[in-house]
Amino acid sequence: MNISRREFLQMLAVASASGISLSACDSDKAATTAGMKSVAKPSSPYELPAFGNVSLMHYTDCHAQLQPIYFREPSINLGIASMKGQPPHLVGDKFLSFYGIQPGSREAHAFTYLNFVEAAKQFGKVGGFAHLSTLVKKVREQRPGSLLLDGGDTWQGSGTSYWTDAQDMVDAQKLLGVDVMTAHWEMTFGADRVKEVIENDFKGHIDFVAQNIVDNDWGEPVFPPYVIKDINGVPTAIIGQAFPYTPIANPRYMVPDWSFGIRDERMQKMVDEARGKGAQVVIVLSHNGMDVDLKMASRVSGIDAIMGGHTHDAVPRPVEVKNAGGTTLVTNAGSNSKFLGVLDLDVKNGKVRDYRYHLVPVFSNLLEADPEMSGYIEKVRAPYKDKLSEKLAVTDDLLYRRGNFNGTFDQLICDALMEVQGAAIAFSPGFRWGVSVMPGEAITFEHVMTQTAITYPTVTLNNLSGTRIKEILEDVADNLFNEDPYYQQGGDMVRVGGLKYSIDPSAQMGSRISDMELDGKPLDPNAEYPVAGWASVAEPIEGRPVWDVVAEYLRDKKTIHDIALNEPRIKGASGNPGYAPTT
Repeated sequence: MNISRREFLQMLAVASASGISLSACDSDKAATTAGMKSVAKPSSPYELPAFGNVSLMHYTDCHAQLQPIYFREPSINLGIASMKGQPPHLVGDKFLSFYGIQPGSREAHAFTYLNFVEAAKQFGKVGGFAHLSTLVKKVREQRPGSLLLDGGDTWQGSGTSYWTDAQDMVDAQKLLGVDVMTAHWEMTFGADRVKEVIENDFKGHIDFVAQNIVDNDWGEPVFPPYVIKDINGVPTAIIGQAFPYTPIANPRYMVPDWSFGIRDERMQKMVDEARGKGAQVVIVLSHNGMDVDLKMASRVSGIDAIMGGHTHDAVPRPVEVKNAGGTTLVTNAGSNSKFLGVLDLDVKNGKVRDYRYHLVPVFSNLLEADPEMSGYIEKVRAPYKDKLSEKLAVTDDLLYRRGNFNGTFDQLICDALMEVQGAAIAFSPGFRWGVSVMPGEAITFEHVMTQTAITYPTVTLNNLSGTRIKEILEDVADNLFNEDPYYQQGGDMVRVGGLKYSIDPSAQMGSRISDMELDGKPLDPNAEYPVAGWASVAEPIEGRPVWDVVAEYLRDKKTIHDIALNEPRIKGASGNPGYAPTT
């Protein structure tokens, strides 16, 4: 992969719980049944029928959102080759049909973009750590001894996490009762800060695990690869899998002495080692991204379930993946503290015999806020309240980020970069975090920080040739649409302002991007164009942070309306279940 391109890149629960026997862990075929089992609906969306004797709760990619939010799911989440039409690459009506979710329901709103504005007004905000805390406590009451797993991307994504050096989220994790954690964006606070938290704040409270991070000199593990916990008398191993491409997708200088990677062979060794130490259940807490998890599940045997994150996919039912040892469940629990996954396992005679899984949407108006967590959140936000609440402008349009190619808040950022920096073209990273803003709402400084709060936020302006611009777009497109998931890195396509182009996701590297135009004229391969961007992964550079540029733009505009969404012309996507263009 070409690292240089990253300078510009960057309720009701689903009551149909699954219960399919795990032949991977159960050789006694006569004691299991195959096929989907029907489960009676609970009387309340948060009264989940207890099952089995080992329970694990899982949330991931909350991106430092302590408060309830609005968050629109994507209308474009393309799968290509063998991934086409398979979870998680389903959107809108196709998603509802696949999972048997009633259109217009709370579940439909939680899992899809459909009728987002109207549904958000009807069903309210989602997430919030105080509401999530209430749900976690409720599940713990229903399932004594259960563990809470945090899949990472917890410390980054808000103004307060940036200004407190992630301390607000570290303390929130402890208060929430997290038992085990792995990581990705946490690394962007720097290796020293990561070690400081683990060795001090987490000590005696939270186990940090990552089997795939080793030191550059000797290949020795930097962190414990796994931890074995006793759950109701059942030894359960939790193996950590941090984001494998951290030094590529994020600045290498922040973790200069550590090597990442997928490391399938080492994962297999860790699974075998944990089993050898008596683990009857093996869970991988992953930040690979779901397509990578699905491939890993097919290659590594002995894993009962991979509970994954990074790609922000909310998947109501586990995918069962066959491998040499049997079957591994693969789950993904969305983002923004919007969902809580609950995996129940029935373990007998040292083996998993059956399971149930719920991915529970956290609707803040259905769950009372936990008083202790509410008090903490109010206290930690108090010093920044005035700054966060500054009203920069009012939007007449829905502002959102999520989607393979562009979102209206991304477009706003690109427009700000071009106008304030005086650039003809803008590149904004295809990040998947960032909350939605409803029509008629004031755009606050806090909203801007949810879209931009990173530790390397400097805005850049560079003259790039038409040839170089195409190379950047081709490189990013290959990251997103490579047929081999192990060559994907989980973000979306770089957002582009000013430049028009076409993309064929199913084409090969170097042939996906075409029809590049600026101001109605073909882009000259040899001419140079001023390109504004942010989130450079090069060595630290001085300059204005992107949030200041966007805030300046909004203060000047005062009202945002009729956003012209600059999406590429997408070739070959018609009929793809992951494609539902809204215009």
